[in-house]
Amino acid sequence: MKSSAELLLRPHTGWQPIDLREIYQSRELFGFLVWRDIKIRYKQTILGGLWAVFQPLTAMLVFTLFFNRLAGIQTDGPPYPLFAFSGLVLWTFFANSVSLSSNSLVGNQGLVSKIYFPRVFIPLASIGALMLDLVIGILLVFAMMIYYRWPVVPGALLIPVYVLGTLLAASGLGLILSALNVSFRDVKYAVPFFIQMGLFVSPVIYPLNYIPARYKLLLGFNPMSGMIVGFRHSMLGGSTDWALVMASLATSVFLFVSGLFIFRRMERRFADII
Repeated sequence: MKSSAELLLRPHTGWQPIDLREIYQSRELFGFLVWRDIKIRYKQTILGGLWAVFQPLTAMLVFTLFFNRLAGIQTDGPPYPLFAFSGLVLWTFFANSVSLSSNSLVGNQGLVSKIYFPRVFIPLASIGALMLDLVIGILLVFAMMIYYRWPVVPGALLIPVYVLGTLLAASGLGLILSALNVSFRDVKYAVPFFIQMGLFVSPVIYPLNYIPARYKLLLGFNPMSGMIVGFRHSMLGGSTDWALVMASLATSVFLFVSGLFIFRRMERRFADII
């Protein structure tokens, strides 16, 4: 006699915890969604994976011309192209992650409205697909270090910490914005604007010594400030502001946890209004 399991789906109200058991049981689906997003991103493209480095490389050349050569911004050690590119690699990953994940639920509305699965997988999968771009970018930073004969420092062992912090910050914001975008389609117009502004309030194209001391505490509320500073320090060496790094890391963790709970709070309405 065969036994059958019955799955009963009921709507929940209020704040709901994350069902870790359900997520673990569906981990293969998450891997499939990541692989699907990778294939979609590079389908029918001429350059393929080269797009992962084309954007930060182009930005590096523009910033080197305007900010280093014309505006006279100097670094505290490494050549400016290497300095700028090491920051742009992490920032580009964060910016693309937030942009793509914020519109992921609306872009998969047929999937969301027809079958049940952990909906948190959709924005997180769009971010996970970008990890390939980040790895390619980091390898290119090492290639530039060889070109400029810049030594590898022991701090390189901390690179995964700053990548994880960036991943948490991008995932938290992506979860919140994707949930809001289901109800308020203005989100897709606001996200690109704030991402552009975020580039200039993060120490991507200038070192920290250009920021007045009284404003450095505020940078801690920007999770990418400490992550970029720490990541650059781990790649290129030199001094760093550990208080800023820890404050940004704490902000990243807070964003991720908040994103999970806010997403779960709004999830029950997705299929009805998307």
